[in-house]
Amino acid sequence: MSEQHSGRRRRPHYRALSPLREHLRESFWFAPLVACVGAVLLAGLTDLIDQEIFAEATAEQTADTLLSFASAAKSVVSTVSSAMLTFIGVVFSISLVSLQMAAGQMSPRVLRLYVRSRLTKATFSTCLATFVFALLVQLGYDETTDPNRAVSVPIVSTVVALVLVLLSLALFVLYVQATLRLLRVPHVIDRVTRESMQVLTAYRWLAPQSGPAAAGSPGGPGRDPAPQGPVLLHEGRAGVLRDVNIRRLVRVARRHGTVLHLIPRIGDFIAPGTPTVLAAGGTAPRPRRIAFALNVGVDRTMHQDLSFGFRQLVDIAIRALSPAVNDPTTAVQAVDRIHQLLAVLAPLPVGELRHRDRDGAVRLVQSVPGWEATVDLAFTEIRICGAGQPQVTRRLAAALDDLLRITPEPRHPPLLTQRRLLERAVGAAVPDEHNRAFALAPDRQGIG
Repeated sequence: MSEQHSGRRRRPHYRALSPLREHLRESFWFAPLVACVGAVLLAGLTDLIDQEIFAEATAEQTADTLLSFASAAKSVVSTVSSAMLTFIGVVFSISLVSLQMAAGQMSPRVLRLYVRSRLTKATFSTCLATFVFALLVQLGYDETTDPNRAVSVPIVSTVVALVLVLLSLALFVLYVQATLRLLRVPHVIDRVTRESMQVLTAYRWLAPQSGPAAAGSPGGPGRDPAPQGPVLLHEGRAGVLRDVNIRRLVRVARRHGTVLHLIPRIGDFIAPGTPTVLAAGGTAPRPRRIAFALNVGVDRTMHQDLSFGFRQLVDIAIRALSPAVNDPTTAVQAVDRIHQLLAVLAPLPVGELRHRDRDGAVRLVQSVPGWEATVDLAFTEIRICGAGQPQVTRRLAAALDDLLRITPEPRHPPLLTQRRLLERAVGAAVPDEHNRAFALAPDRQGIG
Protein backbone atom coordinates (compact mmCIF):
# COMPACT_ATOMS: atom_id res chain seq x y z
CA MET A 1 0.00 0.00 0.00
CA SER A 2 1.39 3.40 -0.93
CA GLU A 3 2.25 5.95 1.70
CA GLN A 4 -0.45 8.29 0.40
CA HIS A 5 -3.25 5.81 1.22
CA SER A 6 -1.67 4.12 4.22
CA GLY A 7 -3.39 4.54 7.56
CA ARG A 8 -0.02 5.35 9.13
CA ARG A 9 0.96 8.10 6.73
CA ARG A 10 4.22 9.69 7.70
CA ARG A 11 3.63 13.12 9.21
CA PRO A 12 5.84 15.99 8.07
CA HIS A 13 8.47 17.20 10.45
CA TYR A 14 7.55 20.85 10.90
CA ARG A 15 9.31 23.30 13.16
CA ALA A 16 8.12 26.87 13.42
CA LEU A 17 10.68 29.56 12.69
CA SER A 18 11.81 30.97 16.02
CA PRO A 19 12.23 34.78 15.89
CA LEU A 20 15.01 34.61 18.49
CA ARG A 21 16.88 31.81 16.73
CA GLU A 22 16.52 33.59 13.39
CA HIS A 23 17.78 36.85 14.89
CA LEU A 24 20.83 35.12 16.35
CA ARG A 25 21.59 33.38 13.06
CA GLU A 26 21.53 36.70 11.22
CA SER A 27 23.52 38.66 13.81
CA PHE A 28 27.26 38.88 14.32
CA TRP A 29 27.30 39.93 17.95
CA PHE A 30 26.10 36.87 19.86
CA ALA A 31 28.80 34.33 18.99
CA PRO A 32 31.73 36.78 19.56
CA LEU A 33 30.17 37.89 22.84
CA VAL A 34 29.90 34.31 24.09
CA ALA A 35 33.45 33.59 22.92
CA CYS A 36 34.85 36.67 24.71
CA VAL A 37 33.02 35.76 27.92
CA GLY A 38 34.44 32.25 27.59
CA ALA A 39 37.93 33.73 27.09
CA VAL A 40 37.59 35.73 30.33
CA LEU A 41 36.54 32.64 32.26
CA LEU A 42 39.28 30.56 30.66
CA ALA A 43 41.89 33.19 31.57
CA GLY A 44 40.75 33.10 35.18
CA LEU A 45 40.86 29.30 35.24
CA THR A 46 44.34 29.05 33.74
CA ASP A 47 45.59 31.71 36.15
CA LEU A 48 44.37 29.63 39.10
CA ILE A 49 46.07 26.55 37.67
CA ASP A 50 49.32 28.50 37.18
CA GLN A 51 49.18 29.67 40.79
CA GLU A 52 48.71 26.11 42.01
CA ILE A 53 51.61 24.89 39.89
CA PHE A 54 53.88 27.69 41.15
CA ALA A 55 52.87 26.99 44.76
CA GLU A 56 53.83 23.33 44.37
CA ALA A 57 57.10 24.30 42.66
CA THR A 58 57.90 26.69 45.52
CA ALA A 59 57.29 23.92 48.03
CA GLU A 60 59.61 21.65 46.07
CA GLN A 61 62.28 24.36 45.68
CA THR A 62 61.97 24.41 41.87
CA ALA A 63 60.41 27.87 41.48
CA ASP A 64 63.62 29.26 39.94
CA THR A 65 63.25 26.87 37.03
CA LEU A 66 59.70 28.09 36.32
CA LEU A 67 60.69 31.74 36.58
CA SER A 68 63.30 31.20 33.88
CA PHE A 69 60.43 30.62 31.41
CA ALA A 70 58.54 33.77 32.40
CA SER A 71 60.36 36.14 30.05
CA ALA A 72 59.94 33.87 27.01
CA ALA A 73 56.27 33.25 27.83
CA LYS A 74 55.60 36.96 28.16
CA SER A 75 57.21 37.62 24.78
CA VAL A 76 55.09 34.96 23.08
CA VAL A 77 51.79 36.12 24.56
CA SER A 78 52.58 39.78 23.89
CA THR A 79 53.23 38.96 20.25
CA VAL A 80 49.95 37.06 20.01
CA SER A 81 48.04 39.90 21.64
CA SER A 82 49.42 42.62 19.37
CA ALA A 83 49.22 40.64 16.14
CA MET A 84 45.78 39.06 16.54
CA LEU A 85 43.75 42.29 16.47
CA THR A 86 45.58 43.49 13.36
CA PHE A 87 45.03 40.08 11.79
CA ILE A 88 41.30 40.28 12.49
CA GLY A 89 40.94 43.77 11.04
CA VAL A 90 42.86 43.11 7.84
CA VAL A 91 41.31 39.75 7.04
CA PHE A 92 37.70 40.70 7.61
CA SER A 93 38.08 44.08 5.90
CA ILE A 94 39.29 42.35 2.75
CA SER A 95 36.49 39.81 3.05
CA LEU A 96 33.81 42.47 3.33
CA VAL A 97 35.14 44.23 0.22
CA SER A 98 35.10 40.94 -1.67
CA LEU A 99 31.54 40.22 -0.58
CA GLN A 100 30.46 43.67 -1.66
CA MET A 101 31.83 42.91 -5.11
CA ALA A 102 30.02 39.56 -5.09
CA ALA A 103 26.75 41.27 -4.17
CA GLY A 104 27.20 43.67 -7.07
CA GLN A 105 27.94 40.91 -9.57
CA MET A 106 25.34 38.38 -8.40
CA SER A 107 22.66 39.63 -6.01
CA PRO A 108 22.51 41.30 -2.58
CA ARG A 109 20.42 38.32 -1.47
CA VAL A 110 23.51 36.08 -1.56
CA LEU A 111 25.05 37.97 1.37
CA ARG A 112 22.74 36.03 3.68
CA LEU A 113 24.88 32.95 2.95
CA TYR A 114 27.86 34.76 4.44
CA VAL A 115 25.99 36.32 7.37
CA ARG A 116 24.42 32.99 8.37
CA SER A 117 27.63 30.98 7.94
CA ARG A 118 28.58 29.18 11.15
CA LEU A 119 32.21 28.91 9.99
CA THR A 120 32.48 32.68 9.54
CA LYS A 121 31.13 33.32 13.03
CA ALA A 122 33.34 30.60 14.54
CA THR A 123 36.46 32.10 12.94
CA PHE A 124 35.62 35.63 14.00
CA SER A 125 34.72 34.52 17.53
CA THR A 126 37.85 32.41 17.99
CA CYS A 127 40.15 35.20 16.83
CA LEU A 128 38.52 37.70 19.18
CA ALA A 129 38.62 35.21 22.05
CA THR A 130 42.32 34.60 21.42
CA PHE A 131 43.00 38.35 21.56
CA VAL A 132 41.00 38.81 24.78
CA PHE A 133 42.63 35.79 26.40
CA ALA A 134 46.16 36.92 25.53
CA LEU A 135 45.40 40.41 26.81
CA LEU A 136 44.14 39.10 30.14
CA VAL A 137 47.08 36.71 30.50
CA GLN A 138 49.47 39.66 30.26
CA LEU A 139 47.75 41.29 33.21
CA GLY A 140 48.63 38.27 35.34
CA TYR A 141 52.37 38.43 34.72
CA ASP A 142 54.67 39.02 37.70
CA GLU A 143 57.45 41.48 36.89
CA THR A 144 59.61 40.21 39.74
CA THR A 145 62.09 37.38 39.38
CA ASP A 146 62.29 36.78 43.12
CA PRO A 147 60.77 33.36 43.93
CA ASN A 148 59.76 34.65 47.37
CA ARG A 149 57.69 37.49 45.91
CA ALA A 150 56.33 35.89 42.75
CA VAL A 151 52.82 34.46 42.80
CA SER A 152 52.65 32.50 39.55
CA VAL A 153 54.28 31.88 36.21
CA PRO A 154 51.79 31.66 33.30
CA ILE A 155 52.98 28.37 31.88
CA VAL A 156 49.53 26.87 31.31
CA SER A 157 48.17 30.22 30.12
CA THR A 158 50.89 30.46 27.50
CA VAL A 159 50.24 26.92 26.27
CA VAL A 160 46.50 27.65 26.02
CA ALA A 161 47.24 30.89 24.14
CA LEU A 162 49.33 28.96 21.61
CA VAL A 163 46.57 26.37 21.21
CA LEU A 164 44.06 29.15 20.55
CA VAL A 165 46.41 30.65 17.97
CA LEU A 166 46.71 27.30 16.18
CA LEU A 167 42.91 26.90 16.29
CA SER A 168 42.48 30.41 14.90
CA LEU A 169 44.87 29.67 12.04
CA ALA A 170 43.10 26.41 11.21
CA LEU A 171 39.71 28.13 11.19
CA PHE A 172 41.18 30.95 9.12
CA VAL A 173 42.29 28.52 6.42
CA LEU A 174 38.82 26.96 6.35
CA TYR A 175 37.25 30.41 6.35
CA VAL A 176 39.32 31.56 3.36
CA GLN A 177 38.36 28.40 1.46
CA ALA A 178 34.67 28.91 2.26
CA THR A 179 34.79 32.60 1.32
CA LEU A 180 36.51 31.88 -1.99
CA ARG A 181 33.83 29.30 -2.76
CA LEU A 182 31.16 31.83 -1.85
CA LEU A 183 32.64 34.25 -4.38
CA ARG A 184 32.30 31.64 -7.14
CA VAL A 185 28.97 31.87 -8.93
CA PRO A 186 28.47 28.10 -9.45
CA HIS A 187 28.87 27.46 -5.73
CA VAL A 188 26.36 30.19 -4.81
CA ILE A 189 23.88 28.85 -7.34
CA ASP A 190 24.37 25.34 -5.99
CA ARG A 191 23.80 26.52 -2.38
CA VAL A 192 20.58 28.30 -3.34
CA THR A 193 19.41 25.22 -5.24
CA ARG A 194 20.11 22.86 -2.34
CA GLU A 195 18.20 25.08 0.06
CA SER A 196 15.33 25.27 -2.42
CA MET A 197 15.28 21.49 -2.71
CA GLN A 198 14.93 21.25 1.06
CA VAL A 199 11.92 23.57 0.90
CA LEU A 200 10.40 21.45 -1.89
CA THR A 201 10.99 18.29 0.13
CA ALA A 202 9.17 19.79 3.11
CA TYR A 203 6.39 20.99 0.82
CA ARG A 204 5.98 17.49 -0.57
CA TRP A 205 5.01 16.28 2.91
CA LEU A 206 2.74 19.27 3.51
CA ALA A 207 0.92 18.85 0.18
CA PRO A 208 -2.92 18.84 0.20
CA GLN A 209 -4.42 15.65 1.54
CA SER A 210 -7.65 13.96 0.51
CA GLY A 211 -10.53 13.65 2.94
CA PRO A 212 -13.55 15.57 4.21
CA ALA A 213 -13.01 19.28 4.74
CA ALA A 214 -14.38 21.36 7.56
CA ALA A 215 -17.16 23.85 7.00
CA GLY A 216 -16.02 26.74 4.86
CA SER A 217 -12.93 24.99 3.55
CA PRO A 218 -12.52 25.01 -0.22
CA GLY A 219 -10.21 22.02 -0.22
CA GLY A 220 -12.64 19.10 -0.46
CA PRO A 221 -13.56 17.13 -3.56
CA GLY A 222 -15.47 19.44 -5.85
CA ARG A 223 -14.35 22.84 -4.69
CA ASP A 224 -16.78 24.78 -2.53
CA PRO A 225 -17.69 28.40 -3.23
CA ALA A 226 -15.41 31.09 -1.89
CA PRO A 227 -15.53 31.07 1.92
CA GLN A 228 -17.44 33.78 3.73
CA GLY A 229 -16.68 35.27 7.11
CA PRO A 230 -15.01 38.13 8.95
CA VAL A 231 -11.57 39.23 7.77
CA LEU A 232 -9.03 39.94 10.52
CA LEU A 233 -6.49 42.72 10.04
CA HIS A 234 -2.83 42.59 11.02
CA GLU A 235 -2.01 44.26 14.35
CA GLY A 236 1.72 43.47 14.52
CA ARG A 237 4.73 45.23 13.07
CA ALA A 238 5.24 45.76 9.36
CA GLY A 239 7.60 43.54 7.40
CA VAL A 240 7.94 40.47 5.24
CA LEU A 241 5.93 37.42 6.28
CA ARG A 242 8.70 34.86 6.80
CA ASP A 243 6.86 32.02 8.54
CA VAL A 244 3.49 30.93 9.85
CA ASN A 245 3.24 28.98 13.10
CA ILE A 246 0.94 26.30 11.75
CA ARG A 247 0.37 24.47 15.01
CA ARG A 248 -0.59 27.62 16.86
CA LEU A 249 -3.08 28.69 14.20
CA VAL A 250 -4.60 25.20 14.07
CA ARG A 251 -5.07 25.27 17.86
CA VAL A 252 -6.66 28.73 17.69
CA ALA A 253 -9.02 27.64 14.91
CA ARG A 254 -9.98 24.46 16.77
CA ARG A 255 -10.67 26.39 19.97
CA HIS A 256 -12.99 28.78 18.12
CA GLY A 257 -14.56 26.12 15.89
CA THR A 258 -13.58 27.91 12.71
CA VAL A 259 -11.47 27.47 9.57
CA LEU A 260 -8.77 30.10 9.09
CA HIS A 261 -7.90 31.03 5.51
CA LEU A 262 -4.51 32.73 5.41
CA ILE A 263 -4.66 35.62 2.93
CA PRO A 264 -0.99 36.67 2.48
CA ARG A 265 1.53 34.17 1.24
CA ILE A 266 4.97 33.53 2.67
CA GLY A 267 7.21 36.29 1.34
CA ASP A 268 4.46 38.94 1.11
CA PHE A 269 4.95 42.31 2.78
CA ILE A 270 2.31 43.05 5.40
CA ALA A 271 1.68 46.25 7.35
CA PRO A 272 -0.66 47.13 10.22
CA GLY A 273 -4.18 46.95 8.78
CA THR A 274 -3.32 44.39 6.10
CA PRO A 275 -5.91 41.55 5.89
CA THR A 276 -4.29 38.42 7.29
CA VAL A 277 -6.94 35.70 7.74
CA LEU A 278 -10.56 35.03 6.90
CA ALA A 279 -12.44 33.10 9.60
CA ALA A 280 -15.06 30.83 7.99
CA GLY A 281 -17.61 29.48 10.45
CA GLY A 282 -17.49 29.48 14.23
CA THR A 283 -16.31 32.57 16.06
CA ALA A 284 -13.49 34.78 14.89
CA PRO A 285 -10.39 34.87 17.15
CA ARG A 286 -8.84 38.13 18.24
CA PRO A 287 -6.43 39.64 15.68
CA ARG A 288 -3.67 39.78 18.28
CA ARG A 289 -3.69 36.00 18.60
CA ILE A 290 -3.21 35.72 14.84
CA ALA A 291 -0.36 38.25 14.91
CA PHE A 292 1.49 36.13 17.49
CA ALA A 293 1.53 33.23 15.00
CA LEU A 294 3.00 35.29 12.13
CA ASN A 295 6.78 35.70 11.96
CA VAL A 296 7.46 39.08 10.34
CA GLY A 297 10.98 40.29 9.52
CA VAL A 298 12.92 42.67 7.34
CA ASP A 299 13.86 40.12 4.67
CA ARG A 300 12.66 36.84 3.23
CA THR A 301 14.08 33.49 4.28
CA MET A 302 14.08 30.05 2.67
CA HIS A 303 11.87 28.70 5.47
CA GLN A 304 8.53 27.63 3.86
CA ASP A 305 9.10 30.08 0.97
CA LEU A 306 8.74 28.20 -2.32
CA SER A 307 9.36 31.29 -4.44
CA PHE A 308 12.45 32.71 -2.74
CA GLY A 309 14.84 30.20 -4.30
CA PHE A 310 13.51 31.03 -7.79
CA ARG A 311 13.75 34.74 -6.93
CA GLN A 312 17.45 34.46 -6.06
CA LEU A 313 18.30 32.43 -9.16
CA VAL A 314 16.44 34.86 -11.39
CA ASP A 315 18.21 37.80 -9.73
CA ILE A 316 21.58 36.21 -10.42
CA ALA A 317 20.62 35.57 -14.04
CA ILE A 318 19.32 39.05 -14.83
CA ARG A 319 22.25 40.67 -13.02
CA ALA A 320 24.59 38.60 -15.22
CA LEU A 321 22.67 39.76 -18.31
CA SER A 322 22.96 43.45 -17.41
CA PRO A 323 25.23 45.56 -19.65
CA ALA A 324 27.55 46.22 -16.70
CA VAL A 325 28.28 42.51 -16.20
CA ASN A 326 27.41 40.91 -19.58
CA ASP A 327 27.96 37.30 -18.52
CA PRO A 328 25.42 35.08 -20.30
CA THR A 329 27.20 31.90 -19.17
CA THR A 330 26.24 32.67 -15.56
CA ALA A 331 22.66 33.20 -16.68
CA VAL A 332 22.71 29.79 -18.35
CA GLN A 333 23.95 28.20 -15.11
CA ALA A 334 21.04 29.82 -13.26
CA VAL A 335 18.58 28.55 -15.88
CA ASP A 336 20.00 25.04 -15.39
CA ARG A 337 18.98 25.10 -11.73
CA ILE A 338 15.63 26.75 -12.44
CA HIS A 339 14.97 23.91 -14.87
CA GLN A 340 15.87 21.42 -12.14
CA LEU A 341 13.56 22.98 -9.55
CA LEU A 342 10.61 23.19 -11.94
CA ALA A 343 11.09 19.55 -12.89
CA VAL A 344 10.86 18.59 -9.20
CA LEU A 345 7.82 20.81 -8.65
CA ALA A 346 6.00 19.66 -11.80
CA PRO A 347 4.23 16.57 -10.37
CA LEU A 348 3.40 18.17 -7.01
CA PRO A 349 0.00 19.73 -6.25
CA VAL A 350 0.11 23.51 -5.82
CA GLY A 351 -2.39 26.15 -4.86
CA GLU A 352 -3.49 25.51 -1.28
CA LEU A 353 -2.28 23.63 1.77
CA ARG A 354 -4.92 22.31 4.14
CA HIS A 355 -3.71 21.76 7.68
CA ARG A 356 -5.82 19.53 9.93
CA ASP A 357 -6.23 19.16 13.66
CA ARG A 358 -5.84 15.90 15.55
CA ASP A 359 -9.40 14.88 14.65
CA GLY A 360 -8.71 15.24 10.91
CA ALA A 361 -10.77 18.41 10.42
CA VAL A 362 -9.31 21.15 8.24
CA ARG A 363 -8.51 24.17 10.40
CA LEU A 364 -6.03 26.21 8.35
CA VAL A 365 -5.98 26.83 4.60
CA GLN A 366 -2.72 28.32 3.36
CA SER A 367 -2.17 29.49 -0.20
CA VAL A 368 1.10 28.86 -2.02
CA PRO A 369 2.23 30.06 -5.45
CA GLY A 370 0.48 28.24 -8.27
CA TRP A 371 2.17 26.57 -11.19
CA GLU A 372 1.51 29.44 -13.61
CA ALA A 373 2.85 32.04 -11.17
CA THR A 374 5.97 29.96 -10.55
CA VAL A 375 6.65 29.52 -14.28
CA ASP A 376 6.20 33.26 -14.83
CA LEU A 377 8.63 34.00 -11.99
CA ALA A 378 11.15 31.52 -13.37
CA PHE A 379 11.26 32.66 -16.99
CA THR A 380 9.70 36.09 -17.63
CA GLU A 381 12.51 38.40 -16.52
CA ILE A 382 15.25 36.19 -17.93
CA ARG A 383 13.43 36.01 -21.25
CA ILE A 384 13.07 39.80 -21.42
CA CYS A 385 16.67 40.55 -20.42
CA GLY A 386 18.24 37.76 -22.49
CA ALA A 387 16.27 38.04 -25.72
CA GLY A 388 19.35 39.28 -27.55
CA GLN A 389 21.69 36.62 -26.12
CA PRO A 390 21.49 33.42 -28.20
CA GLN A 391 23.27 31.41 -25.51
CA VAL A 392 20.47 32.23 -23.08
CA THR A 393 17.56 31.87 -25.50
CA ARG A 394 18.77 28.47 -26.69
CA ARG A 395 19.00 27.27 -23.08
CA LEU A 396 15.54 28.66 -22.29
CA ALA A 397 14.12 26.87 -25.34
CA ALA A 398 15.70 23.59 -24.23
CA ALA A 399 14.36 23.99 -20.69
CA LEU A 400 10.82 24.75 -21.85
CA ASP A 401 10.80 21.86 -24.34
CA ASP A 402 12.05 19.46 -21.68
CA LEU A 403 9.47 20.64 -19.14
CA LEU A 404 6.72 20.18 -21.73
CA ARG A 405 7.78 16.54 -22.05
CA ILE A 406 7.81 15.76 -18.34
CA THR A 407 4.93 17.82 -16.94
CA PRO A 408 1.30 16.65 -16.88
CA GLU A 409 -0.93 17.90 -19.67
CA PRO A 410 -2.90 20.38 -17.51
CA ARG A 411 0.31 22.24 -16.74
CA HIS A 412 1.34 22.79 -20.35
CA PRO A 413 -0.41 26.14 -21.04
CA PRO A 414 1.98 28.38 -19.02
CA LEU A 415 4.98 26.65 -20.61
CA LEU A 416 3.51 27.02 -24.11
CA THR A 417 2.85 30.68 -23.40
CA GLN A 418 6.47 31.18 -22.34
CA ARG A 419 7.63 29.40 -25.50
CA ARG A 420 5.56 31.70 -27.72
CA LEU A 421 6.72 34.79 -25.85
CA LEU A 422 10.33 33.64 -26.21
CA GLU A 423 9.92 33.32 -29.97
CA ARG A 424 8.32 36.77 -30.11
CA ALA A 425 11.07 38.35 -27.99
CA VAL A 426 13.84 36.80 -30.10
CA GLY A 427 12.02 37.92 -33.26
CA ALA A 428 12.02 41.49 -32.01
CA ALA A 429 15.66 41.42 -30.87
CA VAL A 430 17.19 39.45 -33.77
CA PRO A 431 16.04 40.71 -37.18
CA ASP A 432 18.13 38.31 -39.29
CA GLU A 433 16.21 35.13 -40.09
CA HIS A 434 19.18 32.75 -39.87
CA ASN A 435 20.40 34.21 -36.57
CA ARG A 436 16.85 34.04 -35.26
CA ALA A 437 16.59 30.34 -36.12
CA PHE A 438 19.93 29.75 -34.45
CA ALA A 439 18.86 31.63 -31.31
CA LEU A 440 15.68 29.51 -30.94
CA ALA A 441 17.32 26.12 -31.45
CA PRO A 442 17.13 24.20 -28.13
CA ASP A 443 20.54 23.56 -26.60
CA ARG A 444 21.13 22.38 -23.01
CA GLN A 445 24.50 24.16 -22.97
CA GLY A 446 23.32 27.32 -24.66
CA ILE A 447 26.04 27.40 -27.29
CA GLY A 448 28.50 25.13 -25.50
